[in-house]
Amino acid sequence: MKTSELTGAALDWAVAKCEGAINGDDLDIGFILEGGYSPSTDWAQGGPIIEREGIDICTDTYGGWIATLITDWEEGTFVQGEGDTCLIAAMRCYVASKLGDTVDIPQELAP
Repeated sequence: MKTSELTGAALDWAVAKCEGAINGDDLDIGFILEGGYSPSTDWAQGGPIIEREGIDICTDTYGGWIATLITDWEEGTFVQGEGDTCLIAAMRCYVASKLGDTVDIPQELAP
């Protein structure tokens, strides 16, 4: 699935994968689906990732959000994520920086 289209439990699962918090088994999927980990909606979970990673967030001209993470200062390379909320944009940006433009997510989490 495209990282730029991840949302809800699929996005939260991808963030958990980046954080090394899950191994992808059925218990992990159930935990995500039950809302046990939701950094794309919970500032207490997503906020520390934004701060630790140094993700910059701003609004776009259409009322959405853009998150940017510089991946190499010398080369001037960066990753961006967009979303309807700043947490969604930031978590998409974070996942893209760790896993790339596409992510293999469990079928149970596919929209």
